[in-house]
Amino acid sequence: MPPKPRLEWRAQAQEDLLTLIGQVADDKPDAALDLLEEIEAKAAKLVDHPKLYKPSSRVRGHREMVVRANYIVLYRESATLVEIVSVLHARQQWPQ
Repeated sequence: MPPKPRLEWRAQAQEDLLTLIGQVADDKPDAALDLLEEIEAKAAKLVDHPKLYKPSSRVRGHREMVVRANYIVLYRESATLVEIVSVLHARQQWPQ
């Protein structure tokens, strides 16, 4: 059995996540913490199931992990790496 890929968050994805959680926390601190935990838990599971989410129709070579209706984690995967590229609100501008 091949080894699991490692999970890596790009600096931009970490910044996206902190910004998004900060925006939610302004109005609902408890909801922000719940959202952060949910995103991190789902991302951690990608090492076991990197192809679980659909390929992105917007960014070639990436996949979209939908976390609730409005929050999307954009990632790419290979045999050795699952790389979290961006964390977006559905209404945001998508990376090119």
